[in-house]
Parts: sequence; structure tokens; C-alpha cells
Amino acid sequence: MTTPDPDGLLAEQLLRLTRRVHRIQKRHLQQRVVGITPAQSRLLRTLAEYEAPPRMADLAARLEVVPRAVTTLVDGLEANGVVRRVPDPANRRVIRIELTEDGRETLRELHGARRSAAEEILAPLTDEQRAVLGELLDTLVDGASARTC
Repeated sequence: MTTPDPDGLLAEQLLRLTRRVHRIQKRHLQQRVVGITPAQSRLLRTLAEYEAPPRMADLAARLEVVPRAVTTLVDGLEANGVVRRVPDPANRRVIRIELTEDGRETLRELHGARRSAAEEILAPLTDEQRAVLGELLDTLVDGASARTC
């Protein structure tokens, strides 16, 4: 099988560009939502996808991280009043994580920060180029997911 990037130049360019995109996103996040890290942002967005408060193990599985990582993230978010631990009504030994009202407001701020970062990143592209980029990124992610399964 031949390698489509024998010198690794395309891979290096991809890594460099994804780091730059990440820095732009992080800058927007820090400017608009003080005290929330990118990892905490991801946890909050994931938490909002649940209809009922999930267990930490559910969050860890969805985020594809070890449960201890979720505990650390939740500790920080709870200290900021963004989430709270609540006992499961059916089994009080089980702890669930729910957003507070401050957490919902933080999510709105995160959405705005992510949107402004995307606008900055995509500003040079036409609508057609954006569509092509979206398709290419989907292909990359779907291909990577297929290889890891």
C-alpha cells in the first residue's frame, strides 16, 4: 500500500492548522467565558445532550475518557456553581450530575464563543468552500472512526 503523504508534509500541515484552530477557539472561550477550560466546555455540552442527569460513568463513556477525568472536571465545575451532584431518586448510592441555572447560562455563553470562533476561522471561505470543507472533515473523521472500530 502506498502512502499518500510519503514525506509527512500534509500530516504536519494538518497538525499545525488544527493547533491554530484550537488556539483561536480557546482564545474566544477565554474572552467570553471566564474560568471554563476547553475540557470543561466539552463536558458541559455533553451534559446538555442528556434528557435526565447522567451518572459520571455515562459522561466518561460518552466523552471517551476515564471516570477519574470526569470527576476532576465535575469538581471544578461544581466549585464554580455550574453543575451539581444529585442523588439518583431510584438508588441514593448513585450520584448524577445536573446543570444549574448558572450552568445553562454558561452554556449559552459557550455557544456564543464557539460561534464567534467559527466565524473567525471560516471568514475567508465562500459558502461553497465551507460546504466542501465540511464534507472533507466528515470524510476524515468517518475514516478515522472506521479504522479504530
